Amino acid sequence: MAVVSVVLDHTATTVLYDPKHPCNEAVAASYVRASGGLGDLSAPVLTLTAGDVERPGPLGYIKGLRVIRLDEALDTDAAVTATELLRFGHSWAAIHAARPSPAHPTGRFLLTLTPKAYAGTGVEAVHPGR
Repeated sequence: MAVVSVVLDHTATTVLYDPKHPCNEAVAASYVRASGGLGDLSAPVLTLTAGDVERPGPLGYIKGLRVIRLDEALDTDAAVTATELLRFGHSWAAIHAARPSPAHPTGRFLLTLTPKAYAGTGVEAVHPGR
């Protein structure tokens, strides 16, 4: 089975934090796959920060999970991406993390409750419940 690389946006991390959310099991399944070496999970720190402002708690929770890698680098490429995406009202950190890169030449899936918000951004946004 191939390793699936996934980026969690703030909506997906909030779901993982809330065990009563209807999509919690689906997001948790990505975590279980990564724990078993069948996946790679990451979450952009700036996305988590923005999400934690809306609902306190997920940032500290995600930080304590050993399998989710926190993306912290804000390099020049990220700054260019941020500028382009902010002009159109998109959550740039998650998009930048999911786009193709030297480490992930084909890009990564973006797990989110709002896939339509990422339409036209060049990433494959997936709802955990579908």
